Amino acid sequence: MSQRLPGADDGGPTAELIRARRGGELSDLDRLLLHSPPVAEGWNALLGALRSGTTLPPDLRELVVLRIAVLNDAAFEWTAHEPIARRAGLTDGQLAALRQADGGEPGGWTPVQAAVLAFTDASTRGVAVPDDVFAAVRALLDDRQVVELAVLVGGYAMVSRFLVALQVPPAPGEISG
Repeated sequence: MSQRLPGADDGGPTAELIRARRGGELSDLDRLLLHSPPVAEGWNALLGALRSGTTLPPDLRELVVLRIAVLNDAAFEWTAHEPIARRAGLTDGQLAALRQADGGEPGGWTPVQAAVLAFTDASTRGVAVPDDVFAAVRALLDDRQVVELAVLVGGYAMVSRFLVALQVPPAPGEISG
């Protein structure tokens, strides 16, 4: 399977905004987004906020991203974020559990990780989050974090759907978002 569109020209002010957030490098994802500079600018702002402007701990952010990558079969997203997840403290066992249909054994997660995983699964698989799943997250996160979690799940669902629709193959060392 090959990428369905070529990357756009990687010059111009929008590309520079993305480079600034990424530390100078553009990914294949970025080059695709540059076909529409207004979309690329909005994407860059949203994903930049989700990556570095939330109060969610890094392990929770990466747990969400990787779980969505598995549920939506977005290999690029998994490959890009697995090293980040490891740096954020997710273990080999937790990473293996994320790849399982049911999210693995409940004993492998802290209470907040388990609640976030259940929220991510519910929102990604069925969109609606059942009251008991929401209550579990609400008991462990403050209002801001609940909002950030909901947008993080939606944002990375968007990323995965874009990657899968355009058949962007995984590339070692690239970061999605």
